[in-house]
Amino acid sequence: MFLFRFLMFALLGTSALCLAFYLGTGRKHYLRWGIVILKWTVIAALAFFAVLILSRIA
Repeated sequence: MFLFRFLMFALLGTSALCLAFYLGTGRKHYLRWGIVILKWTVIAALAFFAVLILSRIA
């Protein structure tokens, strides 16, 4: 659980850093990377919590 939390916060921080680089430089590839990292982080978190909920039900 600790590893998952650390990984989620690291990925969210990386996404925020990419978005900050976009705001600072105006280069579109930083925006694209920030959104892609954020999207896959949210998908992974939803999958993780779905597994936790299903394990509680079973």
